[in-house]
Amino acid sequence: MSDLVRKKVMEKASRKKRAHQRLRQKLAGTPERPRLSVFKSSRYVYAQVINDETGQTIVSATSLESAIKGLIEGGAATMAAAKAVGEAVAERALAKGIQQVVFDRGGYLYHGKVKELAEAARAKGLQF
Repeated sequence: MSDLVRKKVMEKASRKKRAHQRLRQKLAGTPERPRLSVFKSSRYVYAQVINDETGQTIVSATSLESAIKGLIEGGAATMAAAKAVGEAVAERALAKGIQQVVFDRGGYLYHGKVKELAEAARAKGLQF
């Protein structure tokens, strides 16, 4: 990898990390309104509902799970995968009695997979 390409990759990662830190200064999950956190890798999409006061993950869903993989056409990091993960995390949160969450986009732009996941969770009944 050339030095210029390496520098651009590192700048992008640094930008994302700074954006996520700024976002986390403003939001925190509580027992009444936990945080819905999104992470996407190049292969999978992850979502968790977190109570930041105790540092506990209440529910989670990922496109890595076999139950969700069966619903997805194409790869596990597609828009369809993000939609399936959003629906699954919303169903699980509602089953635990959580109706309202704070949405943490994880430093990503609210576009594409992140937006699809959020809209699917809203459609299933989560409020944020």
